[in-house]
Amino acid sequence: MNAISLNSTDVPIEANPTFLFTSPHRSIRAYGVAERICLSACGAAHSDSFLQTAVQDAIDRARQAGQANPIVAGAIPFDIRQPCALFVPMSYAAFARESLIAEERRSVNAPTVLGMRSLPDKDGFKDAVSRAIAIFRAGTMSKAVLSRILEIELDQPVDVPGILSALAKQNPSGYHFKAPLSDGAILLGASPELLIRKDGVSIRSNPLAGSTKRRSDPDEDRLASRRLLQSNKDNFEHRLVIDEIQEALEPVCKALSTPAEPALMNTSTMWHLSTLITGELENRHTSALQLACRLHPTPAVCGYPTAESRSLIGDLEPFDRGVFSGAVGWCDSDGNGEWAVAIRCGTVRDRTIRLFAGAGIVEASDPESEWAETEAKLGTMLRAFGIETPERPACQ
Repeated sequence: MNAISLNSTDVPIEANPTFLFTSPHRSIRAYGVAERICLSACGAAHSDSFLQTAVQDAIDRARQAGQANPIVAGAIPFDIRQPCALFVPMSYAAFARESLIAEERRSVNAPTVLGMRSLPDKDGFKDAVSRAIAIFRAGTMSKAVLSRILEIELDQPVDVPGILSALAKQNPSGYHFKAPLSDGAILLGASPELLIRKDGVSIRSNPLAGSTKRRSDPDEDRLASRRLLQSNKDNFEHRLVIDEIQEALEPVCKALSTPAEPALMNTSTMWHLSTLITGELENRHTSALQLACRLHPTPAVCGYPTAESRSLIGDLEPFDRGVFSGAVGWCDSDGNGEWAVAIRCGTVRDRTIRLFAGAGIVEASDPESEWAETEAKLGTMLRAFGIETPERPACQ
């Protein structure tokens, strides 16, 4: 099967792609691995960086092998000093993402959970939040995103296509993805957050920061959304993200438009403050992958200032995030593509699942509320797996 134009949708789709990415704009499935690129993304906002040069060379070899418009796909880790999990597939095809939503889930019965643990546990997470708040009050840092991992062992292998279908049904407007990782695990998720999209000279980014849990009662849910929109704490957190993204994009854009106030975005489990930033590139040859490396990590997943918050995260989190809160997506040989923020996600390997959730911590944060936010965010993946926890029935 030869690679085809991403604009084509009239193609046969194989059941088990190596890589999958859906969006409201364009969705692709990719098959096989022609070449892996496992360099770090340090300095990769520039076309002559080690990573971008390696990507271009791999794309050139794929074109010489017969692909008309090769792509690079995969994941960039949270810590850009670590190797990326990128590859050039042997082939790919565009598809209508409604077909993923329409697919029947293969697993009828919810799996049996053999073991489950949170890293850190509730007390450990709240203690980390309290320590971060004390640092904000004493110094110049404004925000850090602290996270946790929920490790789950099942009695049976994970049904990856079934989970993707369930995620698409629960969150039809999100960015659904499946990406192979270098350690043999598979990254799965349904992110609500667009890091960057590039199409010709047009770009857009849709950062989210400031969140609250959805309520089952419609009146309470509307009240929760209004409170979020009016929250000084959440608007402050959101503004840090928007200002940083604008500052990163302005040098490469001849036009950039940012709304003065955030809007509301909702998923099945959360309300978010959302700002859609659009622009026009100065140089049409600047690629989506370059732009993703220019923006990542944003204060939405790291904090502000970036270097200080990343250092604090390393001190307070008892695990290595890997690709969690990194970026996942694709870029074609013309530089067009999309990258979503790797949140509302997890990795699977046979019967083992690792789920990720984080919360933006500022001086006005409350440790108990931030733990509750991570619990709500974990709900997206837990519901897709049909897993109950002591604090959350699967039907919520």
